[in-house]
Amino acid sequence: MSDESNLSDHHHHHKEKGQGGNIAGGIYGMAFIGALIYFISHAATFWIGVFGFVKALFWPAFLIYHLLEFLKM
Repeated sequence: MSDESNLSDHHHHHKEKGQGGNIAGGIYGMAFIGALIYFISHAATFWIGVFGFVKALFWPAFLIYHLLEFLKM
């Protein structure tokens, strides 16, 4: 019986801890879809569209890089 309550407590604690990751993942997912639509809709050729897909995946890294560069950090 003690093992069941420990298992239940562990499952409950793990579930609470994962909520922030789910929200951040959802926000990233929505931003990815928006960036993907933007880059592909502005692509003149197929390969520019492929490059737009890659840019949509990695735009947060570019954003942070340029922000740190702007702040001279």
